[in-house]
Amino acid sequence: AQVLVDSGGGSVQAGGSLRLSCVASGYTSTMYRMGWFRQAPGKEREGVAVIYRNSGTEYAVSVKGRFTISQDNAKNTVYLQMNSLEPEDTAMYYCAAADRPPPPSLGRNWPLHEQSYNYWGQGTQVTVSS
Repeated sequence: AQVLVDSGGGSVQAGGSLRLSCVASGYTSTMYRMGWFRQAPGKEREGVAVIYRNSGTEYAVSVKGRFTISQDNAKNTVYLQMNSLEPEDTAMYYCAAADRPPPPSLGRNWPLHEQSYNYWGQGTQVTVSS
């Protein structure tokens, strides 16, 4: 089992940057994929970015070109660099990890679907003011 600890959230003005970190208790190199999700008040949790074991990445359309996911397997840590932050990025951000293939029932949306992950961090709050 993995224990994930998220950190790095905070309050910034629009246009600013933050870097989130997710430290895993086990080897990140053994995970099929690791991702970042976010949930704003009153909204469903949505996938933001995913990084695969082969270092390939995918992003939600809303953050593409502004956010970058990366991993340092020597430190068992995954990062989310967030630039050009907008008020709409305000949310609780969660790290997630998967040690198995996704359920076939998820179809093509599995990379950024929360049911594709079986380990979760506790969340770190990001607040962007205009």
